[in-house]
Amino acid sequence: MQIGKYKLKTVVSGKIGLDGGAMFGIIPKPLWEKSNPADEQNRVTLATRNLLLISDDKKILIDTGMGNKWDDKSKNIYRIDPGLDLEKTFELNGIKPADITDVILTHLHFDHTGGSTKIENGKIIPSFPNARYFVQKKNFEWGMNPSDRDKGSYIKENFKPLAEAGVMNFIDGEQEFDENISFKVINGHTIAQQMIKISDSSNTLLYCCDLIPFVSQIRIPYIMGYDIQPLVTVEEKKKYLKLAADENWMLYFCHDPEYALATVKHSEKGIVQDEVIKDFQ
Repeated sequence: MQIGKYKLKTVVSGKIGLDGGAMFGIIPKPLWEKSNPADEQNRVTLATRNLLLISDDKKILIDTGMGNKWDDKSKNIYRIDPGLDLEKTFELNGIKPADITDVILTHLHFDHTGGSTKIENGKIIPSFPNARYFVQKKNFEWGMNPSDRDKGSYIKENFKPLAEAGVMNFIDGEQEFDENISFKVINGHTIAQQMIKISDSSNTLLYCCDLIPFVSQIRIPYIMGYDIQPLVTVEEKKKYLKLAADENWMLYFCHDPEYALATVKHSEKGIVQDEVIKDFQ
């Protein structure tokens, strides 16, 4: 897929399992398990689906997945697929970590920035030695001092070393990265998460991050129990789904285990999914 100067490639860096009740909040299990079946421990499958943008002079990675710094207990809790990680996926695509010029992080939860650092010779260092990392300043500040409710999602070894190494660049609010990439700030899931809008004169793709993790969560009430401000999430979904339906945007899902993209449309039942697309290269 080409948008503006960038070729877009989906990068599945892993699959994990999280509690279905937490992923769907107040929605009863008999409804959500139709689209997202649970295992014997009530965990549903999530992809950690990142996005690679390639131009003549840049290779930009959006989010970095879970990483590989997990102990055996955590691997079991989160049902981390041992056969997948970002480095292996890069190798299969002929890409080296040193090729990445920029890493854009939607937010600093462990399933979006776990692969930003790695352990080498007993020390935690940036995973992409030649890259600049970008995140919203307010999200970094929140991640350094999270609430009791969400502190388990912010693991400082994934992002604090980036600031200490001088490679973290802080973004303050909504702005343009370049002529094709801009940032849209949302606050329902966590403070100052940024969605990535990639557009040119004819196409727009919105990297939804955790505003809409699954295709099945296009429906407005289907929001996560993890969200720290669920009513804010509801209003954010209404705003961006309307824009997507009005302007024919493609929505990119970072956690859906099957589908990477969908378009939405207006209907008598409100805004609903239209076309869906599996992972693309």
